[in-house]
Amino acid sequence: MAALLRPCLTLVKDAPELFLILNVIIDMGSRRDRNASDKEAGGARALLEPVLGRHGLRRSRTREAIVETFLATSGHMSVDELAALVRAHDAGIGHATVYRTLRLLAECGLAETHDFGDGITRYESRQKKAHHDHLLCTSCGEIVEFENSEIEALQEAVARSHGFTTETHKLELYGRCLRCRETQGKGEK
Repeated sequence: MAALLRPCLTLVKDAPELFLILNVIIDMGSRRDRNASDKEAGGARALLEPVLGRHGLRRSRTREAIVETFLATSGHMSVDELAALVRAHDAGIGHATVYRTLRLLAECGLAETHDFGDGITRYESRQKKAHHDHLLCTSCGEIVEFENSEIEALQEAVARSHGFTTETHKLELYGRCLRCRETQGKGEK
């Protein structure tokens, strides 16, 4: 919220009362955003601690930087993409450390791994999102997340009809997005 309001300051700079009020709102929003981020990171640390212990690893600032960066992102991150983000803040963090940390996050349930058939494992934070499924473009690689309660109910009904109780599932639909179909259509004319 604070980032969205900051540009408005130039619009009210000649109205001192509005300028002051807007600055206070921005400051409050920044604090709330930091507090939410701190809570999220604290929860992540609590889940990660036992996994680190099982592997004989200890907490480190490097791992914490990777975890905080990962949890602040959205979407489906490859190891390379996350490593680039982390290295923007600390160039000394290695690719292997990012990879191992993401595997630990997946093990403790903070990240979900996805293999969308292109040979690249992607990781997605499970902290902020409800269950969702994916549409994947086989031409450009676009990934669209969607939720559909009717599909979820149908999957549960199919499982029950076969005597199953589902524990988890993934639905990935592969095809071509509208943009790729339109681009291909123009190239054929």
